[in-house]
Amino acid sequence: MLESYVTPILMSYVNRYIKNLKPSDLQLSLWGGDVVLSKLELKLDVLEQELKLPFTFLSGHIHELRIHVPWTKLGSEPVVITINTMECILKLKDGAQEDHESSGSSSTNLSTAEYAKSAVKQRRVQQTSPSDPDLPPGYVQSLIRRVVNNVNIVINNLILKYVEDDIVLSVNITSAECYTVDEFWDRAFMDISATDLVLRKVINFSDCTVCLDKRNASGKIEFYQDPLLYKCSFRTRLHFTYDNLNSKMPSVIKIHTLVESLKLSITDQQLPMFIRIMQLGIALYYGELGNFKEGENENLVCNTKDILGNISGTEDETVSDMQYSTQCINQEPYMHQDDDQQQGWVSWAWSFVPAIVSYDDGEDDFTGTECGTILHQQKSQVLKDPIISVGFYCTKATVTFKLTEMQAESSYYSPQKVKSKEVIRWEQEGTTIEVLMMGEPFFDCQIGFVGCQAMCLKGIMGVKDFEENVNRSDEDAYFFSCGENLSTKGMTYLTNSLFDYRSPENNGIRAEFILDAAHHKETYSEIAGMQRFGAFYMDYLYTMESTCGKVSGNQQDLSSAKSEDFVNMQEMSTKSLIVGPLYLRLDSSAGHRIMKMIACAVEHEYEPYNKPKADIVEGNKTTPNSEEKTSLEEYVPTRLTSFTILKCTITVSMAEFNLLGHLLPIIMGQKSSCGLLNAISFQPLRPLPAIRILVDKINLEHSVPMYAEQLVQTVSSLSQPSDNLLHYCYAHCYLKIFGFQAGLTSLDIRGSYCLPTSIIPSFSTAVYGKLLKFPKYWTKRSHVPQTECIFELPNLTVQATRAQTLLLQTIYQSWFHHVGNISSAVVNEVLLNEVFQTLGVKSKNPLPTLEGSVQNVELKYCSTSLVKCASGTVGSIKICAKAPGDGGKEKLIPLVQGPSDTRDLHSSKWLNESRKPESLLAPDLVAFTIQSPQYMDYCHNSGAVLLASVQGLAVNIDPVLYTWLLYQPQKRSSRHIQQQPVGAVSLGIPVTRKKEDEVSVGSMPLAKQQSNQASEYASSPVKTKTVTESRPLSLPLKAMLTSSETSRNPEERMKECIGTVWNAVKCLTLQLEVQSCCVFVPNDSLPSPSTIVSGDIPGTVRSWYHGQAGMPGTVVLCLPQIKIMSAGHKYMEPLQEIPFVVLRSILEEGDAFPWTVSLHHFSVYTLLGQQMTLNLVEPMGCTSTLAVTSQKLVASGPESRHSFVVCLHVDLESLEIKCSNPQVQLLYELADTMSKVWNKIQKKGMLYQSSVYTESITGPAPPTSPIKSSVGTAPPDTSTYSPSGDFGTTTEADSVQGGDDSPFSDSVTLEQTTSNIGVSSGRVSLWMQWMLPKITVKLFAPDPGSKGTEICVVSELEDLSASVDMQDVYTKVKCKIESFNIDHYRNSLGEDCWSLGQYGGVFLSCTDKLNRRTLLVRPVSKQDPFSNFSGFFPPTTAKLLEGSHQQHGFLSLTYTKAVTKNVRHKLISRNERRTFYKLSEGLNDGSPHFLHEILLSAQAFDVVLCFPLLNAIASIFQASLPKNQKEKSKSPGQPMRTHTLTSRNLPLIYINTGVMRVFFPKTEEMQHDTGVEANQAIKEDTLILKIGSVSMAPQADNPLSRAILRKDIYQMMATVSHSYQWD
Repeated sequence: MLESYVTPILMSYVNRYIKNLKPSDLQLSLWGGDVVLSKLELKLDVLEQELKLPFTFLSGHIHELRIHVPWTKLGSEPVVITINTMECILKLKDGAQEDHESSGSSSTNLSTAEYAKSAVKQRRVQQTSPSDPDLPPGYVQSLIRRVVNNVNIVINNLILKYVEDDIVLSVNITSAECYTVDEFWDRAFMDISATDLVLRKVINFSDCTVCLDKRNASGKIEFYQDPLLYKCSFRTRLHFTYDNLNSKMPSVIKIHTLVESLKLSITDQQLPMFIRIMQLGIALYYGELGNFKEGENENLVCNTKDILGNISGTEDETVSDMQYSTQCINQEPYMHQDDDQQQGWVSWAWSFVPAIVSYDDGEDDFTGTECGTILHQQKSQVLKDPIISVGFYCTKATVTFKLTEMQAESSYYSPQKVKSKEVIRWEQEGTTIEVLMMGEPFFDCQIGFVGCQAMCLKGIMGVKDFEENVNRSDEDAYFFSCGENLSTKGMTYLTNSLFDYRSPENNGIRAEFILDAAHHKETYSEIAGMQRFGAFYMDYLYTMESTCGKVSGNQQDLSSAKSEDFVNMQEMSTKSLIVGPLYLRLDSSAGHRIMKMIACAVEHEYEPYNKPKADIVEGNKTTPNSEEKTSLEEYVPTRLTSFTILKCTITVSMAEFNLLGHLLPIIMGQKSSCGLLNAISFQPLRPLPAIRILVDKINLEHSVPMYAEQLVQTVSSLSQPSDNLLHYCYAHCYLKIFGFQAGLTSLDIRGSYCLPTSIIPSFSTAVYGKLLKFPKYWTKRSHVPQTECIFELPNLTVQATRAQTLLLQTIYQSWFHHVGNISSAVVNEVLLNEVFQTLGVKSKNPLPTLEGSVQNVELKYCSTSLVKCASGTVGSIKICAKAPGDGGKEKLIPLVQGPSDTRDLHSSKWLNESRKPESLLAPDLVAFTIQSPQYMDYCHNSGAVLLASVQGLAVNIDPVLYTWLLYQPQKRSSRHIQQQPVGAVSLGIPVTRKKEDEVSVGSMPLAKQQSNQASEYASSPVKTKTVTESRPLSLPLKAMLTSSETSRNPEERMKECIGTVWNAVKCLTLQLEVQSCCVFVPNDSLPSPSTIVSGDIPGTVRSWYHGQAGMPGTVVLCLPQIKIMSAGHKYMEPLQEIPFVVLRSILEEGDAFPWTVSLHHFSVYTLLGQQMTLNLVEPMGCTSTLAVTSQKLVASGPESRHSFVVCLHVDLESLEIKCSNPQVQLLYELADTMSKVWNKIQKKGMLYQSSVYTESITGPAPPTSPIKSSVGTAPPDTSTYSPSGDFGTTTEADSVQGGDDSPFSDSVTLEQTTSNIGVSSGRVSLWMQWMLPKITVKLFAPDPGSKGTEICVVSELEDLSASVDMQDVYTKVKCKIESFNIDHYRNSLGEDCWSLGQYGGVFLSCTDKLNRRTLLVRPVSKQDPFSNFSGFFPPTTAKLLEGSHQQHGFLSLTYTKAVTKNVRHKLISRNERRTFYKLSEGLNDGSPHFLHEILLSAQAFDVVLCFPLLNAIASIFQASLPKNQKEKSKSPGQPMRTHTLTSRNLPLIYINTGVMRVFFPKTEEMQHDTGVEANQAIKEDTLILKIGSVSMAPQADNPLSRAILRKDIYQMMATVSHSYQWD
């Protein structure tokens, strides 16, 4: 009767999955009611086809299978299927599978499929065959449905194992039972009826344990890790809703699982393996497995470990079967491209729906499903897709991270055990994962949890900070929290689930689902998600809509769709992630634990699952037609991702201990540390300063095309793609930050934080970026941007006192300054009290606060395949100081203002004219555009471009800035908590430790610690080596040479850099405009009045100038306007759309030089009290030209080099300088103040530098005395060795030869020697020339002789020129002055006219002005004009001096610096060089490296020395400090360093002057007093001193000339004489 209907159903399932079963025996056993089958082998190939996943079964068997069929009570009792001990071992498929399965396994697969189909067909034939007449067909179908709906399945001891590389993942479930329940979810025998079309089932899982272990190369697990999940029980509820009784498939399926407690445990060795398993799940979800390219099979076979060993029990398993078939690969060429998530995991899950819920849908499951991830066939599309809801709910979950260490047993043969220690724990409440899908067109996944928090446990890296014996509160342990807890939130995470008593299913109501994208987004918004979940909410939605109203039936393989298929469907994928208010505290304990987890995660790396394909571009691209192009214009499927953090609070406290030196090398990929860490006694520091960061909202949006490669390939084939299509070819990212603010806070001893002190007030910013997908398709379109980034900053303000910056510096150094050592906690109480003042208590001396703000910053970066460019603007910059004022009011002192209208500030007239306030529509302070080629070879086609414009800037160097800089907290009251090591063992670090670990900025030096404290934390053998050994008192000469060579390395590197960028620089299109920067230097603070716009520096100065008589003295320095233009460039706006092309002829010429540089309106003037303005430097400017040329040198080495010649010509305007005593006094006071400030700052720096490890300084120590410094460094005779000794042979030869045939008479001076050296000898040469028409210096002083008059001394220098010639082997500086005159005038105060002073107003004259007016009372007797050089110098030297005494104007000065080696080479003849080098070989180290020479030549001039005038001039430069500044604390004196003056310290000096006359006139007072009494015949009133000439040369010669008869004998004797002296 019923056996003929029920038995085929059971037999079809059993025979389908189990090998070697005889259907006749099984049928006979079933008729008996009970069947017991033992040691069954599973059909692995059938299981693999059913799973349709890229896994292969290594083994699978069932220990015992029991089937109980209550034939007599089939309508009231369920059929029970019991499986005892089922074990399966899986591994990932690899590429070797294809070669074997293509031939051998295909027949097996085919036969299996045919067998399954035949079994189903036989079942259907039996069902449709004539049945027992006593059982009507309707009753049979109803009974069979009742039997199938109430089948109970019990699995005891289910074991699943997965192996990959060294990973062994095992899942063990002690018991799993599935049975049917009633509406109250109690066990019952139920069936669907016309009134209740619902079927409910429950699956209970008991004691689920998950283990993750590591196996060795032989396949054995040496030691077992703690289980990931231990004995976890959960239950699952299944709810099926049918449309009618005859429905083969339910219309609504709900599968919900609830776990009350989930406790995960991960050790440091399990963490890399756990990440690998997660990557496997992601790869499965995106369908990135199984799509390997041709030619990779051999590599995959070699790289994949297939050593099963004792795990599988079968050592001769076949190699890596069950790879996707080649047919599957060909059908899904885009699966690996992240094209569609549903084609991977979702399609696989969807294919199981008929098999789960219906017994007679097997044919649909087998037809056309040879490949795993394929959409439904046309037949299945005719049926209505059911709605499936899958949910996972967890009440409380914890994840504990543990550190393991090996621990051997007492016995030698006993195995090693692993001891684990908990260090960090993650706790999570109210977790929900819900999936809703209806076929392929709709898929939605929502993940959320109510609250989470993280806490520190035990100790970390030897620091026992949270051990049980350390009394730390739970508040200290928890460093992260987000959301709420279930006690306050309620059970919202179970809303509308099968475990919610309020859900429609539990109240007999049919549930309604939202399957429309627009309605879904409106219902499940961010606000709704945060109301249900307080901590985290994610909503992932994928929809696919057809333009015809339904999905096209021929879309069997979505991934192989061509461009024309976009007409049929529109896909959309959106992902929204929201994180609720979170709090994160990063202290030493939390930071080291997080870094330790990161170090453990990166310590072991695996091969990626999805290997990128090689960039192969197809040559023949099919251009889409107009219809396809129109469809693309209308809609392009994209993936949108939105990540939002609503409110974030991050607190970074000062590091109480620092061992990051052991973790950072591992994270950076370096060799792991091998040093052992010892236990450290930990004591928390209170108060503990910290930085607190608050962010109101962070939003990150990301979009990427869904079919990137297909879209890019199509759009790139278009001749002119639209901007819309180009937009979709990029991956876009948009980051927005709202309400970011930062401040300083402190954790007190009670565990609470004080109110934060604001450092950065709230501001917002945004960053946008886009990246071109698959740039390989755009190689022929170089103008298409590959990367683009835009940064926007509307406003940013930073404010801090000096104490706050010192505290910030202390916090920073606690994390980064003591890397690799235990840093002791040092906190200065005075500093903390100054930063964190008690509420209601006013400070005696409040500190000034600096506040800087920048507004409207917009930056843009763009790169193409040929160029990279950037542009941007900076709206304004303002810096001001807030200082305490009179009456408790705060005064505002502006320091920097930009932009500022400084066009008229070069002259003091603006103080008396009306000035408009700064407009809000002022231009941006900085606007720039820069573009450079990607490759240097491309410079000749597209040169670099730099366009920049800088508006005016006003700077006020106020004394309040000095007050801010010089703040130093008192060090006597610092608190110091020192951490003493326990059980430290030295690892080889020397006793001498870095002193910088003992001194903290703004804190007291540490007490002396044990010398082995640093040694116990050595991390590697390299670090344990001694830094340097003790050096002898003197270094060998070779060491000195080596140090001198290394000192030249930076210069050589600079030259290499210049040669590298030369190709870009020579084609640089340069346009630079910088408006004048006006610097105000007041002697006292200039607070801004309340009537002036905040931060207006010129307005503040003008208000003080007119408003108050007590205006402090101010020096105004107006820097020049700068304009630089390259050759062939026309002016253009500095802000351009990038990338852009500059149309200029310079691209063809290939050289952008010379550059034209113009400077205008440079001036200096002083503002004194009572509206007094005195100029120092009148406005002036200059025009210059810069040219750079290059030529290739003949390569002497393996590579050729360039020689650069830089030429700079400057034409200056006339310079006029005015000076008076009030100005000098003001400048002196300002200079004294700045000098004191600089000395104090330098003193701080020296204190800090003195703590640096002294052994790190290379080179010899500075000598303590001149005598000791030469010991062991050079031969004793070289202490008096002079540069003239190098020319000893030259000098002596000149003194005796008297002729011009001497081999040394061709060149003597360095100036003449270096003139013969060519430019090509060096790599970089510099030639500069300055031309100045006139310099006027006016000195104003009161007349000491008569009150009410003023003296003005005017100095005029005309036609000045200077040139500098710098080569590698010499440097030459030449200066010339055409005329020089000094006159003096006088006038009465209040008058404008000036008259000549005494003695014709002449002080110095280089003309014949005095010769026409002066009569000598006692003329000298006539004599022949003596020769300037006769009798004083030898003939050769006299000839040289006479040659240099040429017509050059008033003064000529030449300074030459040359390399000694090159000068010797020039001075010595070729025949003598070899001998000379042999003689001087031992003295190269003692001789100076450079020779210096000064050649001075002056024409005749007259000087009238009037001593009252000199006194008046001297009074101008007399300045004194105020009384309160004169007292200086005497510092302990230091021994003076004496320097021995030898000829080596002096340059070679050549001086030649004309006639010099000095007049000493009698003063008017003396003439008046002695005029009556003196003899009237005596009229002498002037003393004249006349010097015919002054000549100087460095050579000293014998005045007796002698002739050399035998030159060879003389030369030989001279050589012997020198060799005797040197030896």
